[in-house]
This record gives sequence, C-alpha cells and structure tokens, in this order.
Amino acid sequence: MADEFLAHPLITITNVIWSFSRTTHQLQVLLIHRAGAPFAGFWALPETTLRERESADTAAIRLIRDKIGIHVNRGSTEQLATFTDPTRTPGERALALTYMTYLPTMPKLQPGYGATDARWFAFSAADEAGYQLQNGRTIFPLGTSTSELAFDHARILTVAIRRIRNRLDYQPTILQVLGTTFTLKEAREVYAPFLMTTANAIDNSNFKKTHQQLFIEVGTAHDRTRSGRPPKLFKLAELKNPM
Repeated sequence: MADEFLAHPLITITNVIWSFSRTTHQLQVLLIHRAGAPFAGFWALPETTLRERESADTAAIRLIRDKIGIHVNRGSTEQLATFTDPTRTPGERALALTYMTYLPTMPKLQPGYGATDARWFAFSAADEAGYQLQNGRTIFPLGTSTSELAFDHARILTVAIRRIRNRLDYQPTILQVLGTTFTLKEAREVYAPFLMTTANAIDNSNFKKTHQQLFIEVGTAHDRTRSGRPPKLFKLAELKNPM
C-alpha cells in the first residue's frame, strides 16, 4: 500500500472529569480555556498528547496531575471511547482516546500548561431536548448540531452522558463523585439530571427499593446542624469492571 494512504495521526488523551458540589448539590465537569492553537481561546475538556513510552491509562492519570495538580488511582478512571473522525481536528489528524474520572472533592483549580483558565461547570438538564454545562453566564448546550466547545468535545460529552445514563440501574460508577459514603438524597441528586428530573421528584422509598442491590447501608450521618432523624449512609456495592 502506498505511503500516502497510511495514516500517522497524533494520539491524544481526553478526560471528562466529574465532581460534585455539596454547596449547590450539582454535578460538575472540568473545562479548561485553551491558550494556543488550534482553538485558542475556546473552552475544552482537558487533554494531553500520548507520550512514546507510556500507556493510555498512565497518560490519563498524568493528565489529571498536570492539569489540576492532584493524584488519583486508576480505580477512579475508566475508558470511554475512541474518536477517529478525520475532521475532528483542523490541520494534522489526531485521534482521541477518551476517559472519565470521578473526583470525590472539587480541588481548587490552577490552569496547567496550555491553559489560561480552568473552571468547574455545573451539569444539568436544559430541557427535554438535551443537557448543558454552565458557569455563571457561560453556558454550553450539549447534544446540538453546533457547539462553542473546542474540537468534538461536545460530542464526547454527549457520549459520556449516554454511557452514565444507560448504566445508572446496574453500574453507577458516577456515584464515586460522592466519596466512599453518601445519603440516598445525594445519590438522587446525582441521578436526577441524567433522568431529566429533580431529586425531589424521585421517590426516595422506591429509589431505595429498586437500587438495593447497588447500595450497602453502613450507618448514619452525623450532622448537628440538622434536626430530626439523621439520614442513613450508604456505600456502593462491589461493581463489575466497566466495559
């Protein structure tokens, strides 16, 4: 086969980093403001170029360390998909190996190499038609034909959301953003935007019954600021390895 028909693309690692704000009770996604071309001045998911002597899994962990300065274990990160559309990047072709990472805390962000800013964007259901990310007045609709995010990152996010939503009833790895233990209300707050509803609209008793195989009761929360019976605490049961 002639060399002109062989592809020699760059391989990038793109990471959808999720967390949860216990102040606003909303899921969060990390975006960075790109410093250089292509898409200078655009918001994007954190990404890095795969180095010659590292695996994609190692690069996904390094990306988190380099971009936001924290160390995570591999159990907090899972592969999502590979994006290979020849038109996904201008200029030199680049394939994106994508991951999702679940952070139980929202660390203070410092933009790393290649970024002028880094912020958490709240994830919510915009309406019956789709989802959105929002930080103040900056809003990025997802699932539309056009997007102001860099590259094909709106599409990557749409695939990530679909993956999580489809596994809520048997493999809710997204609940790792709540830490090792959580209340059922917090779990419903995580589930709600994917189901395009509110946490209060999800019946607590029915939610507990239908998800009892996923949650293990471990005690009660000790919150002296609340009156009445303290809520019960749960942890995730052992989940199968993500596919």
